[in-house]
Amino acid sequence: MLNILRRDAAECERHTPLDGWTPPEGSIWIDLKNPTREEELAVERALGLDIPTREEMAAIEPSSRLYQENGATFMTATLLARSDEGPTPAPVTFVLTKSVLATIRYDDLRAFTVFADRAPAAHVGSGTAALMGLLDAIVERLADIIEDTAAHVQNASTTIFRQRQTSGGFQPLLTELARAQSVTSTTRNTLVSLGRMLSFAGLAQEIAGDPECQAHLRTVQADVQSLTEHSAYQATHIAFLLDAALGLINIEQNSIIKWFSVYAVIFLPPTLLASIWGMNFHHMPELDWRFGYPVALGLMVIAAVVPLWWFRKRGWL
Repeated sequence: MLNILRRDAAECERHTPLDGWTPPEGSIWIDLKNPTREEELAVERALGLDIPTREEMAAIEPSSRLYQENGATFMTATLLARSDEGPTPAPVTFVLTKSVLATIRYDDLRAFTVFADRAPAAHVGSGTAALMGLLDAIVERLADIIEDTAAHVQNASTTIFRQRQTSGGFQPLLTELARAQSVTSTTRNTLVSLGRMLSFAGLAQEIAGDPECQAHLRTVQADVQSLTEHSAYQATHIAFLLDAALGLINIEQNSIIKWFSVYAVIFLPPTLLASIWGMNFHHMPELDWRFGYPVALGLMVIAAVVPLWWFRKRGWL
């Protein structure tokens, strides 16, 4: 599917390229979302460029992701997709030419939708401006994700340290923290990928020759660097909370095991006494005692109370 933004258009237009297709006059952004092979070939013929395939976009070598060819700058970054359902890395290629920006992606990305809705009102007038606006939307989206994740992490932190939990009660918290860690990790990878892409974008002739675009690019780079540091701190915080939750679970389990051990020790002497007097020997002098039964019960109670008193005196309970 091709979504095309034209200069001064009221909204993005959807196109189905046929034989001999060319971009409409004034096109500044061509967004290829889940393109078919026919759509890729049509755009390649129209722009005179070789668009990377999905497999080439997934390559991690810098030479496959950042390069210049036939007067165009090719930049591939790994963005974050489906952050609400489950974070998924989504490679996206930006192709910047003198007249138009082309993007190739295979996932729904909210930042692209936001920019498509915002661009007509912002009067984006060139492919370079479209790239800058799209990068702004991507960085804003990542900032929102980090902020939302930070709120969940703070709630988990409050619950862990201010409420008494049982080992079973920690399960939802551990699940939430694991999800937050996954989102934060994927977000940080996205920011690192964007940082490499932005450094290379400064080499593009369309940006290098425009002081305003250079200043805009430096601002975006500073934002990405700031978010990268924040996501690194958040990942460390989540790791600490996971360790703290597991530590509290261990304390709770140790407390349970301690009580089982105490009860076993308390009832061991009475069990020993009951075992002795429960033996079936004929000559046992205690069998003829008038008060043998209450004495045996009393000894059992004393044998149970004395260890309990000793444990409390030693501070073990």
